Amino acid sequence: MKNYLFELKEGLLISLKAIGANKMRSVLTTAGIIIGVWAVVLMSTAVKGVDTSFQEGVASLGSDNLYIDKWAWFNNDIPWWELRNRRNIDMDDYKKFKDLAKLPAAVSPSMFTNQTVKHGDYTAEFIMVVGTTNEYVNTTNLTFSQGRFFTELESRGNRNVIVLGSEIANTLFPRGNGLNKHVKIKGIKYKVVGLLEEQGSWVMGNFNPDKQAFIPIGGLFKYFRSQRRASITINVRAENSAMVAAVNEEAIEVMRRVRGLSYKERNDFSINKQDGLLDIIDQQVGVIQIAGYFITGLALFVGAIGIMNIMFVSVKERTKEIGVRKAIGAKKRTILGQFISESAIICLLGGMIGLALAVVVAMIIRQYDFPMVIQVDAVILAVVISLITGVLSGFAPAYTAAVMDPVEALRYE
Repeated sequence: MKNYLFELKEGLLISLKAIGANKMRSVLTTAGIIIGVWAVVLMSTAVKGVDTSFQEGVASLGSDNLYIDKWAWFNNDIPWWELRNRRNIDMDDYKKFKDLAKLPAAVSPSMFTNQTVKHGDYTAEFIMVVGTTNEYVNTTNLTFSQGRFFTELESRGNRNVIVLGSEIANTLFPRGNGLNKHVKIKGIKYKVVGLLEEQGSWVMGNFNPDKQAFIPIGGLFKYFRSQRRASITINVRAENSAMVAAVNEEAIEVMRRVRGLSYKERNDFSINKQDGLLDIIDQQVGVIQIAGYFITGLALFVGAIGIMNIMFVSVKERTKEIGVRKAIGAKKRTILGQFISESAIICLLGGMIGLALAVVVAMIIRQYDFPMVIQVDAVILAVVISLITGVLSGFAPAYTAAVMDPVEALRYE
């Protein structure tokens, strides 16, 4: 055991000297490894970031929710023209549904419009302003950093009150003093009664949970959307996950009664669930992973070939040294370990550089509101990939050196 450790130490020292003697060649050799590790770490942080932010965003909606809508959000089996020709779901439908449905824990309507929200010299653009009732807060998991949701009195009276998402609040009130202040939407003044905590910044199309604002739905119809042309969404929340299926079945039955459909007629509404959201995120994550694996695999392959070639050159240059070491008793495993160690160290060095670059790039990307989560797993992955690549790419040159005939090696000029 002692001999083995001594041989390993001796081999590492020789490897480090060889690397130090050919600094430029070692740096150029690691370029492929740097790119490969950079790609795999950046991919893993992006995938984890998107997944984490998405889960937080979905959690803010509530995992026990159903959404009754004119449109099928994720079902491609229904022709688009059939969806378009469906009757709008209006407030009368909502009121009838609420009266007839017995199983939901909470029911609320919602309708949105994209607007610009202003406060003094500050402007927040592309904001999803959601019109709803006071019961909306019971159909979600929204949490407040300050204030509250609007009350039933404010909702029924269509008061000009508003609840702001965290990103809007940070934009309009950078000093964090937005509660009870006023903002304007198309010149209409709204009093801020609530500020939400960060829900998760993952973006799906135009949807960002932290760029939403909530106002009474009557005000939205009054100022921004025509009630006759608009189709609302009915948000339905079950008591718990076990009740979702039963609530879904009742919702279909009640909506058919509300819409006056005969048993022969197809549903002219859709019950949307969060399963569709999960499918979409899985697809997006899958695309990122495939692209990342391809780039990573290509870069590592090129890097491994480069390191193998350089190691073969190194073996050829040091043929006489190998002959001397074998002549004085160096074993095959010692020579093999020396060159594999040298290859592994070069790759590990490249991996550390790639990891550092990935962390820097991830931090820059985060400044542009794209979720990036750097984990210990990514660091371990970078080290493991570097070492495996070094061992595999260095084995052939190392084996060539280990089986050299010492007599022929000493004669080499």
